[in-house]
Amino acid sequence: MRFQRQLLLSLKKVFGDRAFLKTLRGFEGLISKLLSIAMVFVILIAVYDLADYLITDVIREPHGRFNTTLFTVFGLFLNVLIALEILENITAYLKKHVIQVELVIVTSLVAVSRKIIILDLEKTTGLDLIALAAATLSLSISYWLVREMNRRVKPHDSDES
Repeated sequence: MRFQRQLLLSLKKVFGDRAFLKTLRGFEGLISKLLSIAMVFVILIAVYDLADYLITDVIREPHGRFNTTLFTVFGLFLNVLIALEILENITAYLKKHVIQVELVIVTSLVAVSRKIIILDLEKTTGLDLIALAAATLSLSISYWLVREMNRRVKPHDSDES
């Protein structure tokens, strides 16, 4: 009887909320670290792709055609910046165990900006432009709102310290 009670208590402890949450935090940490490593790999590939493009297509291309490749170069640069922003999101999550909404919105704004910069206006419909404008406006308003909320909350946090 005593053995059964101890076994039951042990099982409750193992499958209890605290143990389960601790296991989940460990799993989240492991996945975040794996994502960080994968993102470093993606960044290295993006930098290689950018360098390869700069060497093969920009430098060797006949003079006067640089304008046609300029938007491609900007797109490749912004790909690297977006990947770095995503890595920063993952790193911030590892440090604080919270998703920083402001950082996610900024990353999204950079991604939409990239899309606008490399946009081929000859192949783009008016509806596509309206959608990009709506996305940009929505993200900008969201960023402003989140930033305002963070600004208002921070003075209260410093009072507690």
